[in-house]
Amino acid sequence: MRCSGVASGCITSDAETDLAYRLRQLYEGLVHVIAGYKPQEAAIEETFVNKDARATLKLGQARGIAMLVPAKAGVMVAEYAPNLVKKTIVGAGHAEKAQIRVMIGVLLPKADPASADAADALAIAVTHAHYRQSVVLKVAAAPKVAAR
Repeated sequence: MRCSGVASGCITSDAETDLAYRLRQLYEGLVHVIAGYKPQEAAIEETFVNKDARATLKLGQARGIAMLVPAKAGVMVAEYAPNLVKKTIVGAGHAEKAQIRVMIGVLLPKADPASADAADALAIAVTHAHYRQSVVLKVAAAPKVAAR
């Protein structure tokens, strides 16, 4: 398998606005990315529970949008545990963000993530590329549910 960086970035929202509007900004940004790049697969990090319950709920709502947009476009969405991503990229399940960013530079030398979040997203993409065959087989073997 050979990976190369195509693009990376972050979708931002206005922290001063209501949550509903921020979720709409995320939705619209992801729709734009999906329409522009037309991916065949997507990957997202599984939720981790943090000490701040409100922050965890907001993260869950944002993850819902991040899963909904590609699913609506017919794109398969895989999920990976944060420790698996770190172990895949750095070799240790408790790696620091700086270590991930350095390894993304090694694994994808043409990629230049502008932030730690962009490097994390690339790390999830590389993890998916590494594990995708087992994910695709699992999805293919799953029973089909008819829409009503």
